[in-house]
Amino acid sequence: MKTTMKLVLMVMAYGSTFFSCKKEKSSEPGCAVSIENLSGSYKLTALQYKASADAAPADYLAFMDDCEKDDILILKSDGAYDYNDTGTICSPNGTGHGTWQVNGNTLTSDGIFNGTIASYDCKTLVFYTENAIKPGDKLTYTMVKQ
Repeated sequence: MKTTMKLVLMVMAYGSTFFSCKKEKSSEPGCAVSIENLSGSYKLTALQYKASADAAPADYLAFMDDCEKDDILILKSDGAYDYNDTGTICSPNGTGHGTWQVNGNTLTSDGIFNGTIASYDCKTLVFYTENAIKPGDKLTYTMVKQ
């Protein structure tokens, strides 16, 4: 399963040019999407995959190894990130580092996450990647600040 998740993340990194633009949603004043506001530690709490627009969503988090479900992503305000393999450690270790940025409602990084922000309320970040594995599909990530 670790190999499948790495493949999904790699496809997402290379598929970042296929994002559609939608207006960001923020339910709380002061939660504008910016590098400063998004900075913080996040844990993935949901990962949903839809093979097509009319397909039933599948819970991809259920297919992930337990050692992947407790990892923490730290977005730093200087544009760096740390992906920490915490709790139950995977073999091989999934820890990584890199750079990230946000432009409007588009997140980009040098590999671990890319997508279009669907919503952000200063606590929960929801973003998606279209055409991640095949044309017409959609992966939606829900991450909660720790």
